[in-house]
Amino acid sequence: MEWLVMLSMGCGFFFMSVAAIGMIRLPDVFTRAHAVGLTDTLGAFFLLGGLALYEGLSAKTLRILIVLLLLYLLNPVIAHATIRAAYRAGLQPWMKRSP
Repeated sequence: MEWLVMLSMGCGFFFMSVAAIGMIRLPDVFTRAHAVGLTDTLGAFFLLGGLALYEGLSAKTLRILIVLLLLYLLNPVIAHATIRAAYRAGLQPWMKRSP
């Protein structure tokens, strides 16, 4: 069971790292929000899933699963609201321009 927890935590760390790199490397708020909205949800799933496996059956596990459920429900909505607010504020999506 310990190796499964470590594998899950490692996958979560990987996806969170990809989200951080996406925040640094991508050119505008739209692509950044898209990358982070996808990868941090998956990273949190693996991290919290590994933590729930580590805890076993307990009240803490139930709390972790509730947080995971709320994260899955709210994170896409928050990402969409952020992108919509940026668009309504007048920000234009990044377009690759030919030289």
